[in-house]
Amino acid sequence: MLIHETATRMVIEDQRVAFAGDWHGDHGFARMTLRGLSKLAPDVTTIFHAGDWSMDLDKSDQICRAFGIERVLVCLGNHDDWRTITPLLDAHPGEAIRVSESTWIMPRPFRLMVGGRALLVLSGATSVDRYWRRPGEWSPDETINDEDVAAAIAGGLADLMLTHESPADTPVPAVRRILQTNPLGFPRESLIESAASRVRVRQVWDAVNPRVLLHGHMHAPGAGTTEDGRRVISLGCNGQQGNIAILNTEDLTVEVPSLRELRGDDSTSSTPERS
Repeated sequence: MLIHETATRMVIEDQRVAFAGDWHGDHGFARMTLRGLSKLAPDVTTIFHAGDWSMDLDKSDQICRAFGIERVLVCLGNHDDWRTITPLLDAHPGEAIRVSESTWIMPRPFRLMVGGRALLVLSGATSVDRYWRRPGEWSPDETINDEDVAAAIAGGLADLMLTHESPADTPVPAVRRILQTNPLGFPRESLIESAASRVRVRQVWDAVNPRVLLHGHMHAPGAGTTEDGRRVISLGCNGQQGNIAILNTEDLTVEVPSLRELRGDDSTSSTPERS
C-alpha cells in the first residue's frame, strides 16, 4: 500500500453523498451496490465508508470508475488491516492519506467539510471476537483510547459524525437487541471491552452534538432518535438491507435504498431511515 497524496483539510462541495456500512472485502456486493447507486442517485460521487472495508485497491478503483464514484473516504473499522495502515498514518499524523485512485483513509479523529456541513470521523472499535482469533489477526490500534476522545472533543461541535463503533445507550432498537441478547455468545471479557469502546464514542457524540451520527460494525441496520432530536443510523453490512444511506447536506435528510432497489428489481422510491 502506497501513499499517493495527503490532506490535512478537506472540503467536499457535494450536496448529496452516500455512507456505506461494512463491506468486508466483498467486491461483488460493492459492485452491485454502486451499480444501483449510480442509477438511483447519479449525482452522488462521494462515498464515506464506515469501516470493515478491507477492499483490494485495484478492484475497488475499477468498481468506482465504472459507476462514477470519484472518492471513497474510509473510517477504519476493527477488521481492517491496521498493521499495514497504522505506519502510513503515523508517518503523516492528523492527515488523510490517499492510497489509490479513489480511496482515502482517514485518521482518528479527522474533521472535514461536506456540502457546507462539519463532519467528524472517529474510526475504530473493539473486536468482540478477538479472544477467538490467533495472534496477529487483530491489532490494538483498532481501539479508541482516551487521547482519541480528547482530540475529537477539542475540535468543537459538528453537524455530522461518522464512526465504526456504535455509541453507548443507542436509540437504535436493532442495535439494542443485539447488545441485550449477545446472540453469538461472545465472552464476558469481550463484552466489557466493547462496552467501554461504546462509552468513548458516546462521550464524543454528546460533546460535539451532531444532528446525525452514522455507524457500521453492529450488522444491525436501523435508526433511532434521541429525546433531544439527535438521529443515529446503523448501517447494515454486505448482504444486508440498509448498507447504503444517501444524505442531503442541505437539510440532513437521509434515504436508505432497499436491496431490491439497488439490484434494480423494485420501482418504489428510497425510504427514509426508520427507528
